[in-house]
Amino acid sequence: MKQFIKLTPIFLLAGIVIQGVDILIAAPLVAVYATIICMIIEKAKLSEVIDSAINSSKGAMLVFFIMMLAYAVAEIFMITGVGATIIETSLAIGVTGRSVAVVTFLVTCILSVSTGTSWGTYAACIPIFLWLSHIVGGDPALTMCAAAGGAAFGDNIALISDTTIFSSGLQDVNIGDRVRHQGVWSLGSVALSTICFYVAGLVLNLPVTVGAASEAIKSIPPEAWVNLEAERPSAVALLNQVMEGGTPIFMIIPVIIVIGMAIMKMPTIVCLFAGIFSASLLGALIGTMTSFGQFIDTLGASFSDAGSWVIIMMMWVVAFGGIMSRMNAFLPIANFFVRISKKVRHLMTCNAFLCIIGNMLLSDEVAQMATIGPVIKNIVDQEVEGSEEAKYTLRLRNATFSDGLGVMGAELIPWHVCSIYYVGMATAVYPLFKFTPIHLIQYNFFCWISIVSLIILTFTGWDRFIPLLKTPQEPEVKLVERRKKLIS
Repeated sequence: MKQFIKLTPIFLLAGIVIQGVDILIAAPLVAVYATIICMIIEKAKLSEVIDSAINSSKGAMLVFFIMMLAYAVAEIFMITGVGATIIETSLAIGVTGRSVAVVTFLVTCILSVSTGTSWGTYAACIPIFLWLSHIVGGDPALTMCAAAGGAAFGDNIALISDTTIFSSGLQDVNIGDRVRHQGVWSLGSVALSTICFYVAGLVLNLPVTVGAASEAIKSIPPEAWVNLEAERPSAVALLNQVMEGGTPIFMIIPVIIVIGMAIMKMPTIVCLFAGIFSASLLGALIGTMTSFGQFIDTLGASFSDAGSWVIIMMMWVVAFGGIMSRMNAFLPIANFFVRISKKVRHLMTCNAFLCIIGNMLLSDEVAQMATIGPVIKNIVDQEVEGSEEAKYTLRLRNATFSDGLGVMGAELIPWHVCSIYYVGMATAVYPLFKFTPIHLIQYNFFCWISIVSLIILTFTGWDRFIPLLKTPQEPEVKLVERRKKLIS
């Protein structure tokens, strides 16, 4: 009974979020409730519970600084023309009703890696591609799923993605190592998904009429512009640049710089600063960054955006996760998974299912990362024997689980805040079709392929056939002999 009571803060958070309450409000309220439960069940002092919450937040401090810079990169990339260049280059090949989903998927993949934000990428691209799909006779549900899947790709692997940063920090692994670990597998999922989107266009017998992005943007109704301006003002600037056209191809250089420095294992903060300054200098050269004052205002606005919602929200969510960890709230589920695991790869597969369960219960991928992340890290640290290098690789997989199954799984959970946002945004910018969460699940090839393949590859050990994705197996690592009790 006590174990069930410890889980009630999770159910309360899920219920509040499902009712439409902002996670920024829900997290503090539930953190207070969790504090009371911890004091009663664990007989802990208030100061001890507060210390657990604060220590949990302290551990994510570097993540918060990186987050601020990631927001700045996203805003500056969209304002200066970096994003527009990527879209224009991708669309130069021509788009038809049959290929619009494929192009949508690939463009959003590229843009999400460049900006590090799935919601921002989706907000910038969904108006273009839904109306472009309308012009060329594409399928709106298929196009929405393509945009959502592509946005999830970058949010799961981009060095400047908040979830990539956060999940890596919680597992105490280097972000660059994490990206390299999953890189080949992620690109393989992109390739398979691209084929699926093309085949879907054939099966649906979509037309081959060629369309243009400028026509699609001009077709966006005024009320859709208002909604977009409210959701993501920088996306409006990006759309205007795409409509006007002619953004120089060299504006893609900042993306190359950031990726190149990351490959060279430069610190993430240094990579982000390089992206900010290179994009701003090139923007000044072509006139999209008109003054030093605009540069300062953009930085200030992006830092404010990060600090006014996402960082504060994450601080509360991480604090909530610290309290739940103090109670060992997921101990029964975690212990069950530990007991049934016969090999390390089975245990790692159970970690994946813990992430999925947490995501379904919490209805928020960040809350899942903050709450389940420390649990699966401790499972590896205390239930697996092996060298530090081997256990580090297992933590890389944990970070991939936490982020990948969080971000991509979010799109397949109808009551999840991410699903609600994507469907709502699509409806707002393209009111001619009644989108539902089921539509987001129906053709979301990338998320289905990524989630299912990662679980199967981990459980079977077939990940050894994917370059860099391999995790250590017996005898290099092994489960501890006494597995009846999980970490405290």
